[in-house]
Amino acid sequence: MRLLLVSDSYPPLIGGATRATQILARDLSARGHDVCVATSWQAGAPERETDDHGVRVRRLHGIVTRLHWLSADSFRRIPPPFPDPETTIRFARLIRRVRPDVIHCYGWMTYSCLLALFIARSRIPLIVSARDYGNVCALRTLLRQDEVCDGPAPVKCLTCARHEYGLPKAALAVGGVLGARRPLARRATLVHSVSRYVDSVMRRDLSSGRQSPAFAVVPDYRPGGETAEPDAAVLARLPSEPYILFVGALRRVKGVEELIAAYELLDGDRPPLVLIGTRAPDSPTEFPDGVHVFRDVPYSTVLAAWDGALFGVAPSTLPEPLGNVVHEAMSRGRPVIGTTPGGHADMITDGVTGRLVPPRDVTALAAAMRELVASPSTTERMG
Repeated sequence: MRLLLVSDSYPPLIGGATRATQILARDLSARGHDVCVATSWQAGAPERETDDHGVRVRRLHGIVTRLHWLSADSFRRIPPPFPDPETTIRFARLIRRVRPDVIHCYGWMTYSCLLALFIARSRIPLIVSARDYGNVCALRTLLRQDEVCDGPAPVKCLTCARHEYGLPKAALAVGGVLGARRPLARRATLVHSVSRYVDSVMRRDLSSGRQSPAFAVVPDYRPGGETAEPDAAVLARLPSEPYILFVGALRRVKGVEELIAAYELLDGDRPPLVLIGTRAPDSPTEFPDGVHVFRDVPYSTVLAAWDGALFGVAPSTLPEPLGNVVHEAMSRGRPVIGTTPGGHADMITDGVTGRLVPPRDVTALAAAMRELVASPSTTERMG
């Protein structure tokens, strides 16, 4: 079978959704399928390559991604939440060459692919992968004034997005996301969500009467398969004593500010806090004593770092779609403190495999951390 996988990002970029696309591509290739990945062009990455698993990768230019100043993230090219004219043309050419039997899309690249399919009047089955809320929320966070949004509406979404993007960008983003909901719902064969929570949001906000797609929940994480050697230089810089570990983008919505505040509430004889993640425009620039920061760490090294951790902390302030970091920690026998609502509840049983706390509740987060630090037997039992 010929398969086209579409994703906003792909290695060498780092991230949970990025890695999920790569794992899917390589697994399908190993099963004998002809797999091509289409992703957004990134500076320093080849436009065309075939990896050692036989997966072809095509990084597509677009008008918006060429204008780097338009991006809200200065560290990577992010496709726009509407069809990019150049990317749409490139998709049309790629689809003609690849002749896929199925197209699997994640993220805002979906919109350019969708328009290319409409123009060609193609009926190739389209699977939409909901690994975040980007197809129903212009911010991708499902947050409105730090609270979980109860559903999209033009004025409400524009008011919310304006604070993040400014009015001109907000109008384009909201118009693109809301305007594409009905065409996407009618054209998609299946919407695949990574957690029950995301599935409930997609069913609420992407359904379109009798022409709604089918919906399914399939978590992204697959253990094993990592053969690269950890970076010994990074591991040597980790604290020698057991530490608290955070892995993820160093962003506000990942709860980094709340985590640091909670850490400072712990007793003076507290274990080190290790932050492993990627930079973002809103990443903190200063950290208190006891906090060790590692950026852009390879996945094999992240897994090895879990072996030295007491427990993990994933204090997202948004309803986390899934949080592969929780699976990673548990695969190494470590409990995790997560937040609810969101996909963490699919993996963490409160008091059994970790703790669930409300988002942005620094006091509750500090209490959960203090409990696991003070009771190694509890930490070991949960892991």
